[in-house]
Amino acid sequence: MELKEAVLTALGQHRQAVLYTVGAGVSLLGLWLGYKYVLKPKKLTQVGVVSQLILHPLKSGKGLQIATAECLRMGLKYGELRDRQWMVVTEDGHMVTGRQEPRLVLVLMTADGGNICLNAPNMEEIKVPLHQPNNNIIDCRVFGADIQGRDCGDEISEWLTCYLASGKTVRMVHYEPQMKARKCAKNEEPFPSDEEVVYPDAAAVMLLSEASVQDLNTRLDKDVTVPQFRPSIVVSDCEAFSEDSWHDIQIGSVRMKRVMACGRCIFTTVDPETGVISRKEPLDTLKRSQFSCLPEGPLID
Repeated sequence: MELKEAVLTALGQHRQAVLYTVGAGVSLLGLWLGYKYVLKPKKLTQVGVVSQLILHPLKSGKGLQIATAECLRMGLKYGELRDRQWMVVTEDGHMVTGRQEPRLVLVLMTADGGNICLNAPNMEEIKVPLHQPNNNIIDCRVFGADIQGRDCGDEISEWLTCYLASGKTVRMVHYEPQMKARKCAKNEEPFPSDEEVVYPDAAAVMLLSEASVQDLNTRLDKDVTVPQFRPSIVVSDCEAFSEDSWHDIQIGSVRMKRVMACGRCIFTTVDPETGVISRKEPLDTLKRSQFSCLPEGPLID
């Protein structure tokens, strides 16, 4: 049977969105539980409270703070938007992320009446239809894995090319349900063989605690913020790094199982407010600190 869709309510009623866990594990969550597993009774212990839900419709784009979301097998959904199901690509289909173009983190995608809207500093808002079934399907590459996307049109391409001003033409693609997704297991051994994602680096959902970021800031000269780590679910009312000990997690009626710790890469050094990449902090401090056992590598975006 397919995984049941469920509604995850957090901000408006976040005191009711209590986080429970059983067992032990680490901080990157993959939604790989089946319907049978969801119904299996478990003894739960409250470990925290969901304080934020952050949707990133555009891979490497600006996070959208949302009050509620549907938690689906391949990530969060809010209205017509799904997490990381749009992506900027080169003309030959290779992904373009904030690692190469850090100013992508300032591009905000929203949806309005059947259109997707893009906004960025010093750019006029652009709107195009959400569904453009007559546009070409582009063969894309995400970390060496093949995946497809529907081209979002020349207007979006010109807008993004102008904004990034890299001298290279870029396009934007949109994943559609009938397209073949990527197998997580091809890139990350801990994932079950049938687990799939679209454009995220590794997993459909990532969880991070506010306390962990606050603890990291005690080691830094300049504070970093939660959006710098690009989580989907942010948790409060817990100890720093306690999420590393959570194995099975339940939020409302939604159950998730951790898969692996989220390795950190150069993307963490991009300031989400300015789009400037330092290539130093907080990555240098993460490598030196007690939690440097977490593997270096791609995060969720």
